[in-house]
Amino acid sequence: MLLRNRSPGIEPFPAQITKGFEHLGPSWINVLGWLQINRIEHVLVGAAARAIRGEAGVSGPISIVPAPYGRNLDRLARALFSAQARLRVEGAGQSGRADPQPVKLTAEKLVAGQRWTLRCGVYDLDVEGRPAGAPRYQELLYEASRFEPALELKVEVASPEDIEHYDHMRRTGIAPEITITRKAQVEHS
Repeated sequence: MLLRNRSPGIEPFPAQITKGFEHLGPSWINVLGWLQINRIEHVLVGAAARAIRGEAGVSGPISIVPAPYGRNLDRLARALFSAQARLRVEGAGQSGRADPQPVKLTAEKLVAGQRWTLRCGVYDLDVEGRPAGAPRYQELLYEASRFEPALELKVEVASPEDIEHYDHMRRTGIAPEITITRKAQVEHS
């Protein structure tokens, strides 16, 4: 493979953190910068999205919902391959447990409803699929806000309601359901 066709791996993103975002971990900034360098269109959900929106003390992987069109998913698949993405398994690489083999993702695999929990070196990245009941990318983008957590690093962050929706799905495996019941009024005669 020619080097010019290779996507860059995840490296420290040399950026000046914007005032108000000092609480963001450097690993989040590195992954977000890597996504931007690879021109991967996405909406951020999960712990990093909560932190960017001002919630303190959160931790976890970068979680994204990628734009579902072919070129974007191809770029994401190539970037993940270059970053040597592996399925993330808790405890792997510790206590003599072997790291899983690299996973070869394609645009077809990424567009399916599956959630991919990945590790790229020391960086964790979740690629959210499109399971039943989840908002579509276009719906997320419409409600999202653009933030600049570091100089020249722009990120689309899902609305608080959509972030909570994905957090609920991550915890329970099902989409949240709102049930409205009306209590019948009893008339006294």
